[in-house]
Amino acid sequence: MSARNRYLSPGAAAVTADEDAVAFPELTNGQIEILRGFSTERWVDAGVVIYRQRAASFGLLVILDGRLAVVDDYGGARERLVVEYGPRRFVGEYNLLSEQAAYFTVVARERTHLLEVQPARLRELMARDEALSELILRALLRRRARLIGDHLGLRIIGSSYSADSRRLLEFTARNRVPHSWVDVERDAAAEDLLRDFAVAPAETPVVTWGSLVLRNPTNAELAKVLGFAPAREPARLIDLLIIGAGPAGLAASVYGASEGLSTRALEGTAVGGQAGTSTRIENYLGFPAGLSGAELAARAALQAAKFDARITAPCQAVGLHPHEGMHVVRLSDGSQVAARAVVIATGARYRRLALAGLSELEGVGVYYAATPEEASRHAGETVAVVGGGNSAGQAALFLADRTRRVYLLVRRDDLAATMSRYLIDQITRHPGVEVLTRTEVLALRGAGELRGVTAMVRDDGPRELDARALFVFIGADPHTQWLRGVVALDRSGFILTGRQAPAAALPVPQRLPFETTVPGIFAVGDVRSGSIKRVASAVGEGSMAVRLVHEHLARRLG
Repeated sequence: MSARNRYLSPGAAAVTADEDAVAFPELTNGQIEILRGFSTERWVDAGVVIYRQRAASFGLLVILDGRLAVVDDYGGARERLVVEYGPRRFVGEYNLLSEQAAYFTVVARERTHLLEVQPARLRELMARDEALSELILRALLRRRARLIGDHLGLRIIGSSYSADSRRLLEFTARNRVPHSWVDVERDAAAEDLLRDFAVAPAETPVVTWGSLVLRNPTNAELAKVLGFAPAREPARLIDLLIIGAGPAGLAASVYGASEGLSTRALEGTAVGGQAGTSTRIENYLGFPAGLSGAELAARAALQAAKFDARITAPCQAVGLHPHEGMHVVRLSDGSQVAARAVVIATGARYRRLALAGLSELEGVGVYYAATPEEASRHAGETVAVVGGGNSAGQAALFLADRTRRVYLLVRRDDLAATMSRYLIDQITRHPGVEVLTRTEVLALRGAGELRGVTAMVRDDGPRELDARALFVFIGADPHTQWLRGVVALDRSGFILTGRQAPAAALPVPQRLPFETTVPGIFAVGDVRSGSIKRVASAVGEGSMAVRLVHEHLARRLG
């Protein structure tokens, strides 16, 4: 083994720290001394396991002398080295900050002198030292991206024709859970894996993690194993409950908790919401080079945790009713949460094309997000993106660098009315993107997997496209079915707020901006009628909602 760090995975060449200084930075003497002030110091002998795969509690490890190895399936039949760290490096990955379980085992290669920084102390350090905080955060985020790209972590074994397999793949992709996919119809190793784990084909899909085998787990069951779901809190009345953890909900969480409100956020699918699936947001203030939706969500979630805001995902709200000056939210698991004020930031759900056979191809050729998971699955193939908004444009550019060709299908005569100028310019210049205007999807071809798309080009007739994947970005419908009869909605189901909303318990002139027809219940972001569907505006609304919550609470007391 070289004296330098190595990141090893099946089929991938070793990547050294010198080649990826962001993921594997070398600490300076000054940085080590800062970390020393937040850590405990110890020696460990060769062969000592510092923490094991699926451990719920572990810290950042700073190596002063010696070597540590990160190992998958340690002691098992499929043991393999993931990465080895030497002096002046630190061991850890983003789950260190998100308080999720450890994906791998860490063991000493030789007698090692190290510092250990526990998560609470690490967050305290990152709040105090901006430069060191940025270095650590960028490294942890890059390492998570590498784990995902190299298909390490969990293993999902199932059939691509199975709705439950597609559900698990979507859940892990949306939550950026490192994983690999083994298709029982196409992968020669599937039969041996199932035999090793004593699983019958009829019992798939299964999720394996080291020696752990989960037979067709629900999203909530998998989330609990991964450490997503925090321990149940004692029943108490909180100041602010936020439903949804997209950009608007995350902003409300950060500002609510930082301003002294006891704050909790609930997210039904994945932190970051729809924006979390965006591969590159280039028009967000303060990030001239752009950033991914996943990075934005991770940074915001870390800020929220710093101020002690609790974010629970997946956790679905299914009912809401005012009760004696407070608001009670009923959750899908049967429990309830009561709050003095509620901010609804549930966003919207992807709109589906009205096509025969669509449901059978969702997840195996038809997608509603363009993430590295889908891009790697269709690398080198031709794909199509349908939609004329920014999400469609961002997806087309992301896919164009990873696939053979991208067709962008747009119903309008051009993109100018619905897409930002900077995206239009990039799409026009990119040789891998062909824009087809005045075009709609007529039919899908293929059984079990997408084999092609029939498009109808206005005035020209049908055109057969050899696309093996179709990415759909045609807008979204608000997630408000659970609110009907509670707050006023417009004809499309978006929540009416402020002066838009009809008179109800509170006269219109006295209603606060973003306040619904029920005093103390606010709506922000994409779910609000009349909102601007942009990340920056959603963040602004979520932030402003907290000031309005303070006004509401003061009004009640007054």
